[in-house]
Amino acid sequence: MSSSVVCILMHQDQVLLIKRRDIPVWVLPGGGIDPGESPEECAVREMQEETGLTTTIKRKIGEYSPLNKLTRYTHFFEMTLLSGTLTLTDETADIQFFKLGELPSHMPPPYPDWIEDALLFSPTLIQKKLTQITYLKLFKTLLRHPLLVIRFLLTKIHIHLNSPSVKD
Repeated sequence: MSSSVVCILMHQDQVLLIKRRDIPVWVLPGGGIDPGESPEECAVREMQEETGLTTTIKRKIGEYSPLNKLTRYTHFFEMTLLSGTLTLTDETADIQFFKLGELPSHMPPPYPDWIEDALLFSPTLIQKKLTQITYLKLFKTLLRHPLLVIRFLLTKIHIHLNSPSVKD
């Protein structure tokens, strides 16, 4: 079973988000775990690749199990900044810190829920099913945002449209 990581970097009352190039939505940094790579190694690598920042793991927040083939088993980490400057990469169209009360309105699920989980500061590892992503919700989103859903589905078959000219 393939797995992925998602990372959160918080500074005061702000959270770092990236705008993906392949699917132009604001999300937390993260990605798939390479063969032979640990979730922890992947978290540090993905933060570097997507933001230009060197980070270390502060804590593991949770583990999330898929309900269907739309998602993967996901490890969620809070990161601590070590060094670097925010840098756009071939995976990111934009990078910004957002105030927690002013997050982008069209963040796809489960990102808003993951941010809420991070803010719980739970002393125990959160373990949940990814109930926010279902085929019915995907269909409803297809009706409202067909291009975003088509781009999402293309990533599921490993076709990534990383066009630097992607706009809102």
